[in-house]
Parts: sequence; structure tokens; C-alpha cells
Amino acid sequence: QVQLVESGGGLVQAGGSLRLSCATSGIFFTIKHMGWYRQPPGKQRELVATITNDGSTNYADSVKGRFAISRDNAKNTVYLQMNSLKPEDTGVYYCNVEAWYMTASDYWGQGTQVIVSS
Repeated sequence: QVQLVESGGGLVQAGGSLRLSCATSGIFFTIKHMGWYRQPPGKQRELVATITNDGSTNYADSVKGRFAISRDNAKNTVYLQMNSLKPEDTGVYYCNVEAWYMTASDYWGQGTQVIVSS
């Protein structure tokens, strides 16, 4: 079993910053992809950023230049540094990992709320 625990969400004014963390624990050999997704109010879940185990990153166009994803493989933790936040960044942010044991499986965190006020 694999568990993801997210932290770092909250309420911030436009232009501010937040840092999300997602710690992975449980039984697995390795973690390949790690990423962050978000679900704005009334909308579908969307990709924010992903990072592979060799450090390659991918970002949604809407967050490029403002957000930075990183990971600490020793701690099995992925981070999302969010700067210059905008009201449209508001939503529930979910951590996602692809963990390998006998096979690859996708796991999701419980979600952390981010609210950006104008």
C-alpha cells in the first residue's frame, strides 16, 4: 500500500506564494513520475506540473514561469513552489505518483485547498 500526504495549501492574496509538499510512504521499489494536478471550482481536474525520476519537468502553459516542481528522491517527496499566484490558480491541488512494486500503479493524495484572493 502507498500513502500520499499533502500539505502547504491555504489562503493567499494575489501575487503571493505558497509551497505544496507531498510525502509518499508505503511499500514500493521506486517512484517514477510525480506530479501535481488541480481542480478549479466547477471545473475538471487539470495538469499543473510533472517531474520524472531523472528530473525532467513538464508544466501547464498557464503556470510556466510562475510555478516550479521539484522532488527529493531520498524522502520520496514532491514539491510545488507557486509564485505570483493569481485568483485563477484557486482550486484543490492533488499530488499524483506512479509507484512501482511488482507493477506500476497510480496513486493520488487527498487534495489540499488553495485559495487566491484578488
